[in-house]
Amino acid sequence: MFSIRRAWILGAIALVCASPVLANEFGRPATPDEIALWDIEVRPDGKGLPPGSGTVERGKQVFAENCAACHGDGGVGGIKDRLTGGQGTLTSATPVKTVGSYWPYATTLFDYIHRAMPYQAPGSLSNDDTYAVAAYILSLNGIVPPDGKLDRDSLPKVKMPNRDGFVPDTEFDPARLFRNQ
Repeated sequence: MFSIRRAWILGAIALVCASPVLANEFGRPATPDEIALWDIEVRPDGKGLPPGSGTVERGKQVFAENCAACHGDGGVGGIKDRLTGGQGTLTSATPVKTVGSYWPYATTLFDYIHRAMPYQAPGSLSNDDTYAVAAYILSLNGIVPPDGKLDRDSLPKVKMPNRDGFVPDTEFDPARLFRNQ
């Protein structure tokens, strides 16, 4: 029994030691085009937004094709997060955190959709379709009119209902995140 246990332990040690060597046999370096897909930074003020535009009408169609299966028709009732409603509930005993009630900046909505959605194929939506889905979701929340259109100039001007609900941490030092690396 002792020798079987010792063999298992030695085998596990050998596997751990061999892992870095085996890791070099899998994968490949990302191409410049693949890196460019992820190399974006959209700030709350809109800096970094790509060119393009999208309408609420187009967003409704793209949402139905790519988002409704998880988030439900109209952004409610799906197996994933609810996207609409909840305004005025954050201070209640049962807050409903949605894009319309919680998110402070519309630009971060664009950034999240562009990077992480749709769930089954993140980053696959074009810039135009991402603007359109953002416009549709914001329209469902009564933030953008039903005939609205968003682009890199108009999106940063959208005032989210909870923008003032976030208080900046005056002691936060982003440079501290990268010290000692």
